[in-house]
Amino acid sequence: MNFPSLFHSSCYITSLMLIASSITACNSGQELRNQVSIDGAAVGFPISLAVAEEYGKIKPDAQVSVASSGTGGGISKFCNGDIDIVGASRTIRDEEIKKCQNKNIAFIELPIGLDGIAVIANRQNNFAKCLTIKELDKIWSAKSDGKILNWNQVNPKFPNQKLKLYAPASDTGTFDYMTQAVTGKAKNGRTDYTPSHNQNLLVQGVSGDVTALGYVGISYYIQNQDKLNLVAVEGATGKCEKPVPIDNVVKNIYTPLSRPLFIYVSKKSLDNKPAVKEFVDFYLDNSWKWVDSVGYVALPDEAYLKVKQKLAKGETGTKFKKAKPGEPITNFI
Repeated sequence: MNFPSLFHSSCYITSLMLIASSITACNSGQELRNQVSIDGAAVGFPISLAVAEEYGKIKPDAQVSVASSGTGGGISKFCNGDIDIVGASRTIRDEEIKKCQNKNIAFIELPIGLDGIAVIANRQNNFAKCLTIKELDKIWSAKSDGKILNWNQVNPKFPNQKLKLYAPASDTGTFDYMTQAVTGKAKNGRTDYTPSHNQNLLVQGVSGDVTALGYVGISYYIQNQDKLNLVAVEGATGKCEKPVPIDNVVKNIYTPLSRPLFIYVSKKSLDNKPAVKEFVDFYLDNSWKWVDSVGYVALPDEAYLKVKQKLAKGETGTKFKKAKPGEPITNFI
């Protein structure tokens, strides 16, 4: 082959490579636009998973990934621009908002259900039937670290038995909400307990240890109620209440351990990825169908209407940051 023909052949091959590269880039860009990524809290994860599975039935080409690395881990990814949606079992914090702002990530805060934090004891525990907030503070507060080690230190009427504690890890939304509700300050929790991001492991720990106490999201208790005792909590009215029946959560009777569950949606993803907008619309229209079935509590009807209006307006930021544990959700939407 002479030089001119070799040159033309080389140009032709190069042109094909450029065209192929352009097509691949276009396909890759289109695929990214069709992808929806969710990560976040273990509590509420079953809701997102159920919605994603049902969405896939009507949108077979949908590429929705759902993961659970905890509220803190999920928000970190979200504020870094790595995911479109984060599930949270607490309100986003000031330092997290600042991190999002630094990356130009505006977000829309959407409550999607309610949860009651279930205080759980071993089935053989016949004395811890109701605990006061003061007693829960004594059990879980940071000041009790290494000091409150026996049940009779919590209440002299309780037996002199070792107190073994199981709870969500300190970077979870459930830990934050619980410590704020019972001690008055988020993250003000003791460290000498058995932690886990997997709340099924907490259930196993409490059910297998006669002297144990722990707390989990309501769905984890409901799925394992034959293995556990559900401990009542004495609220502000002086009555001992439990999160089951779930009407106690809906009607704000189980306070202060009833809480909203959220998804935070990236405004950038909503504006630039039609798949995200379609999925979130589907989420708000249909999630209530599966909230109860996966062990959580549906929002009041008026709350769903307000949440949908909030999305339609593209209203960014948080309104729940100043909400105190136990306050009705409709006050802050």
